[in-house]
Amino acid sequence: MLNDQEKLQRDERLEELTAATLNANKMDLGLYQKYDVKRGLRESNGRGVLTGLTEISDVNGSRLVDGKSVPIEGELYFQGYKVSELVYGNRGRKFNFEEATYLLLFGKLPNKKELREFIHLLSQYRELPVNFVRDVILKAPSANIMNGMQRSVLTLYSYDRAPDDISINNVLRQCLQLIGVMPLIAVYNYHAYQHFNNERSLIIRYPREDLSTAENMLWMLREDGRYTDLEALVLDECLVIHAEHGGGNNSTFTNHVVSSTGTDTYSAIAASLASLKGPKHGGANLKVENMFADIKSHIRNWEDEAAIQEYLEKIIRKEAFDRSGLIYGMGHAIYTLSDPRAVILKDAARRLSQAKGLEEEFALYESVEKISAKLLTGQKKLAKPICCNVDFYSGFVYSMLGIPVQLYTPIFAISRVAGWSAHRIEELVNEGKLIRPAYRYVGHHRAYRNLEERD
Repeated sequence: MLNDQEKLQRDERLEELTAATLNANKMDLGLYQKYDVKRGLRESNGRGVLTGLTEISDVNGSRLVDGKSVPIEGELYFQGYKVSELVYGNRGRKFNFEEATYLLLFGKLPNKKELREFIHLLSQYRELPVNFVRDVILKAPSANIMNGMQRSVLTLYSYDRAPDDISINNVLRQCLQLIGVMPLIAVYNYHAYQHFNNERSLIIRYPREDLSTAENMLWMLREDGRYTDLEALVLDECLVIHAEHGGGNNSTFTNHVVSSTGTDTYSAIAASLASLKGPKHGGANLKVENMFADIKSHIRNWEDEAAIQEYLEKIIRKEAFDRSGLIYGMGHAIYTLSDPRAVILKDAARRLSQAKGLEEEFALYESVEKISAKLLTGQKKLAKPICCNVDFYSGFVYSMLGIPVQLYTPIFAISRVAGWSAHRIEELVNEGKLIRPAYRYVGHHRAYRNLEERD
């Protein structure tokens, strides 16, 4: 056990080593342009570098006309079907997420019999191993639920009868099980942390076979297990639009990279969870909610567009909020005129706000969206239009659903595991090569000196 003096000396040494680390790793970023290296695997226009092929989903924000890229209303397709059609084609009917999952995994929309059998199959996989909640989830609850989910997923490896078998039959079984239990893992991890750290009542409610994934989430999350039809339908829509977004997003690409090594399903999904946790990926909607809390605290009259514009200009000039100069939830690497997921979420936010008497707050979101799009396009001199992305309205929707902020990103994961599963299977079926991009060395070769000769 270190005494206080030894701890102080240790911390001082760590500070010295931190400075040395920063100095050793700082690179001239101009070298990326010199060697034409696609930093972040992106082209100069922000689009991703092509690294693979997929039939699972398509993401479009522009179209080539006479050799020029022309912005279009954003398009997102699952196995060739527009996501808006998957949401609105069955509006008012539950199990849309289950239908979208079937489509992603098997490449076709199910008929009534196929959907009914698939829903039943998922309900059979919606069960954790005996004592798993007690021995795994309740033992070491994490403040960040995503870490608890990663640990839980990795631990499921130990309960699997054939964890390293990557035959398609076995991988499909594993994926269906993970799709089925991910809501349980997320909600139970949340309740465990709230119980042991915030002295809340411990609620472990088992899922019901007759309920959809969205309904079961609300049933297991809420103390009384109650929810309205509108709440369940909106959450179902959220799960559909988050289920998949092309092979190039960070967490799905991570899944492809890890799956290409031939590793097990639990490792691949845990890696995707680790990627999604990052605030630049799945955690971005929390930034949006924090930004709006700041805006509300500084603007008294939410109908005063001049005041809203003035404060947004301060944010852009790095004089307000977190001084980053970013208006979170605005802009996307691919979408320009609109993000189809954001369009659906905005509609959901409008319907919920009307049902819950929060129309004024919804109007504030609309105003910030409209004003910031003009400001960012003008002040940053962008060559393409800018629109709000999926994160802009999602946090507001979740808050109206009574979902705690700790579960915002986990909801993303509960949904996206369907897309990750589809891409993992696609990678394995096509026997892709080990994904191994290259990094150019820009350091200097040096002659070795013996220890006694070094300064």
